[in-house]
Amino acid sequence: MLRRMFGAAACSAAAYFAVAMGTAGAAFAEVGHPVDGQLGLQSPGSTGMEQIVGIYDVVNITIIAITIFVMLLMLYVMFRFSEKNNPTPSRTAHHTMLEVAWTIVPILILVGLAIPSFRLLYEQYSFPKPDITIKATGNAWFWEHEFLLDKQEGMKNVTVTSNVVSDEDLIKASIGAEAFAQKYGELTGVARNEALYADSAALWAANIAPRKLAVDQAIAVPVNKVVHMLVTSNDVIHSWTIPSFGVKMQAVPGRTSAFWFKPTKTGAFHGQCSVLCGKLHSAMPISVYVVEQDVYDKWMAALQAKDKKGATEILKAAETARLQALKPVAQLSN
Repeated sequence: MLRRMFGAAACSAAAYFAVAMGTAGAAFAEVGHPVDGQLGLQSPGSTGMEQIVGIYDVVNITIIAITIFVMLLMLYVMFRFSEKNNPTPSRTAHHTMLEVAWTIVPILILVGLAIPSFRLLYEQYSFPKPDITIKATGNAWFWEHEFLLDKQEGMKNVTVTSNVVSDEDLIKASIGAEAFAQKYGELTGVARNEALYADSAALWAANIAPRKLAVDQAIAVPVNKVVHMLVTSNDVIHSWTIPSFGVKMQAVPGRTSAFWFKPTKTGAFHGQCSVLCGKLHSAMPISVYVVEQDVYDKWMAALQAKDKKGATEILKAAETARLQALKPVAQLSN
């Protein structure tokens, strides 16, 4: 992985070169989910993830520098002190300054890495005042997100239940339940799955959400606002994870854990339960749309009116408009 080998600077330089050559692809795309051929970490979508990426790059640059130094030192020693080049070896057994150096220098390196690491850890557990508080509850196998709103402003708490969208769901929405039953009703097992996968490929390509990570009801948060998440479970241990936000928290029955994030860019960000929670572990994706405040207000108003379909359409329209706005930039780059 380019970022893992050389850090953010080299990764950005390679991306720039690819764009200049007209070959930039999904590997460097600014998306909130994994893509084929992706290099390194997902693009940061929150202040916390930006700090994580920064430390990640510093640590890997340090590792690479140490590895190169040791390799060059070994090559030098093997050549300079070989039997041919050094027929009469020195009998020196100790070198005080050298031994002090190889003890002190690693300590200084570790301290240098520890300082930003502890700073990040402190930031993660120093909760700023929240703009929004959401309680996420894991179930076998779906997520429920309850928005804990200010009742003094006449707002009622709303709960969004997120279920995975399957190939079958997408095809049914396209051709209707009756046509679906006629076409696939007699298929079973692997043959049915293969047929659904093949026939849904074009539909997924046109969909704004990725396969296996799409949900029927996504949640939304406004950009540049502090979000507090309370995470628990109704049955077994789950894990609420959004890689682009740099967040991952275990959902444990009988316990409520908390973390926070502050999204810094608009878009759709996806994750999923990241612990093996049971048979349908793979059917617990999470979709968070980061939108402008006015879009969030419209979405929340639709939920308050119990218009879940309208709320979903608001988020899809906002994301479609964002992607359409990015197309001219991509075409200009190519």
